Amino acid sequence: MWTRVGYTGGRTADPTYRALGDHSEAVQIGYDPSVISYERLLTEFFAAHDPRGEPWSRQYRSAIFVVDAAERRAAELSLRAAEKRLGEPVSTAIEQAGTFTRAEDYHQKYELRHVGPVWAELTAAYPDLDDLLRSTAAARMNAYAGGYLPQDQLPVDQLGLSPRARDVLIQLR
Repeated sequence: MWTRVGYTGGRTADPTYRALGDHSEAVQIGYDPSVISYERLLTEFFAAHDPRGEPWSRQYRSAIFVVDAAERRAAELSLRAAEKRLGEPVSTAIEQAGTFTRAEDYHQKYELRHVGPVWAELTAAYPDLDDLLRSTAAARMNAYAGGYLPQDQLPVDQLGLSPRARDVLIQLR
């Protein structure tokens, strides 16, 4: 699994953080369906934030961008399940995926960038940012650094970090 952040859902050409136009900020996820299902990703999506209430801006809204009819059906079922669980409507939009524009480099792996020794080792191991963004280890470490992944789900001995960087990462939580 890998993640990268960016902009999608609008028609403005070449969106940037400072000139977003009608796009929304989004996380693009690459995953292996033999390891985790799309339905499980949707469950995690709805569990990770409060989808109730109207968004205060198009930039920061709850949305799922689907690539085909099967994903749309799964997203709609998941949305209805979230509404049932919460006992009220959710405002999550379900839209056809369009062009995804990767956000500026300084937004990528934002949480991990603030963990100096770990970030230094990752950028040495992955000098090309595209390669780092395709790293499952980097995605997991970023989620952990941001408080979204519990320590028992972080395979610290399989991340390729030095003992010092591993200790710094673990001590975050």
